[in-house]
Amino acid sequence: MITASIVTYHTKPNDLKRLLKCLLKSPISCVYIIDHSENENLKEIVSDYEKIEYIHNDNRGYGAGHNIGITKGLESGAIYHLVLNPDVYWTENVIEQLYRYMDKNPECGAIMPKILYPDGREQRLCKHLPTPLDLIVRRFIPVKSIKAYVNRKYEFPSSNDDRIMEIPVLSGCFMFFRCSTLLKTGLFDERFFLYGEDVDLSRRVGKIAYMIFFPHVHIFHEYAKSSYSDNKMRNIHIMSMIKYFNKWGWYFDKDRRVNRKKFANNTKKY
Repeated sequence: MITASIVTYHTKPNDLKRLLKCLLKSPISCVYIIDHSENENLKEIVSDYEKIEYIHNDNRGYGAGHNIGITKGLESGAIYHLVLNPDVYWTENVIEQLYRYMDKNPECGAIMPKILYPDGREQRLCKHLPTPLDLIVRRFIPVKSIKAYVNRKYEFPSSNDDRIMEIPVLSGCFMFFRCSTLLKTGLFDERFFLYGEDVDLSRRVGKIAYMIFFPHVHIFHEYAKSSYSDNKMRNIHIMSMIKYFNKWGWYFDKDRRVNRKKFANNTKKY
């Protein structure tokens, strides 16, 4: 049994409809929509769809919203749970291939597909655990050569070779979890309102199970990068990463050093 959750906040109706069409064609048993909007306008859109449970809830953050859906999935006996952004979609049998891989590889605790922009360009979302310098340079240093140097260290190489590989961080836009793994690690840390919650949970999952990048299937992600264009979102992003480094360590982070060394030459195939 597979369940899924989507956290919405004044989401464009057409984006949500597009994603739901993908989900309803898949073997997912139930989709939980946790709506943080100030109204319930989206309820009218989803009421015509089967296998959907709509939940209007106070906005306590992205991770907190998904925790509601994950908990309902666990209570229903789900084996896998999919965490989704509302701005993703796909055209192939993504869910089927991911759960088949998970079924054959019980040591895998979480997985994500290749993620593309709508125009087909690859999004470089396979990354190492971040250092404060990584995030400061990417956001605030305008010198292209310096940014390029930091990105080479922070981002994994292009996945054009279609190699299945273990990675340290899954993107929060699409995280396909084994529920038994989440029962051991716990769910999203609700101290993160938005941003950083995916890295934090990835670290905990990676301590007890493999996290796999599976490029044999792909999804599309519109990836607005709102924290780069909206001051409010930028401040939320900065505060979340301060909480993240306060939790895991700023300069002194032994697990990060070990993790970076482990994935420095990530050539192992799965």
